[in-house]
Amino acid sequence: MTRRTLYLARHGEADALGTLTERGREQSRRLGRRLAEFPIDVIWHSPLPRAEASAGLVAGSLPRVLVDEAPELIDHIPVVPEMTSLTPTWAAFFDGYGAEEAASGERIARSLTERFTRPNVVGARSTHEVLITHAYPVAWMVREALGAPPESWLSLAGMPNTGLTVLEYDEGPTVVQCVGDLSHLVGLGHVEDEVEPE
Repeated sequence: MTRRTLYLARHGEADALGTLTERGREQSRRLGRRLAEFPIDVIWHSPLPRAEASAGLVAGSLPRVLVDEAPELIDHIPVVPEMTSLTPTWAAFFDGYGAEEAASGERIARSLTERFTRPNVVGARSTHEVLITHAYPVAWMVREALGAPPESWLSLAGMPNTGLTVLEYDEGPTVVQCVGDLSHLVGLGHVEDEVEPE
């Protein structure tokens, strides 16, 4: 049976300008060492500098693996929920978010799903792909894997920096191996310090 395994991770910690901090660089190096135990075929990354830099550091432990940009992994709001269903904090977050911006986010979310959530073609070999992206796209992919309603991505929006999520696609239901796992950061600091806003 052919299987497509995705290893999704939010980029390493970055400063307000989107540049990786020293902590973010170390998080990324540790993620790379963890992923070195798997037969990784490719590392895809968001076009944003913090994700590209993280992918480069992860690749340091996977020296013969292709590293390439995937525009679908860009940071975006996948779906804007009904404002009446939101807590005051989330309602404030979405306040002023326009229809054009919302439609663009939904288009990106659809293209992300179409590109990465399908099993390999029958007869193809199994693949292992790393996706270095942002908190919201990871949340969207997990929501998709679980078949949850579109607005459910909000419940997963607090993905930690370099938290590892593993999804497996084949002919059956998608298997969610883990979500936001931080075991590769043991000794670097407290887990509660890893969850920060995008």
